[in-house]
Amino acid sequence: MKAGLILLLLALSACSRQPEAPAKAKGTPANGLEAAAIEAGVIPDPDSSDITGLYARDTDRVCIVPATSAYRIGVFVDYGDQHCGGSGVVTRVGETLTLDFPSAPGCSFDARFEGDRIAFPGKVPDACATLCEQRASIAALNVDRLSESISEASTLRDAKGKALCGGAN
Repeated sequence: MKAGLILLLLALSACSRQPEAPAKAKGTPANGLEAAAIEAGVIPDPDSSDITGLYARDTDRVCIVPATSAYRIGVFVDYGDQHCGGSGVVTRVGETLTLDFPSAPGCSFDARFEGDRIAFPGKVPDACATLCEQRASIAALNVDRLSESISEASTLRDAKGKALCGGAN
């Protein structure tokens, strides 16, 4: 009798299991722990955050401002006597930022937007080397948002004083 009762309880408990949730697809709302963290304000919601602003880490800087058809982006990496600097266009789909630097033909790649952080890939196209002097590189650039202000982002300049996010696109 006890064995039958145990089997019955096991069968009932198997029926009451919840199916596993599918993995989050791009553009779908967060669920579970991620949704709770976003709701509590522990992490920003990358799907609802605007990318406009000034980003920095150490001497690395990135500015993003709205332009007519997309966003304008400026990048400045300073290693003292070696730098990288350039302006381009960035478009966004979910957490993916697609960057294109027309002054360096062929320098186009995807970066990640994580709410208040931008992460460039560890390897960028060889054409991006024309944005840099000597051995400096924009590869693996990671910056955190300092400000959401368009006016602050517009003030970023390269080593020669050229505004990287100012002006029309």
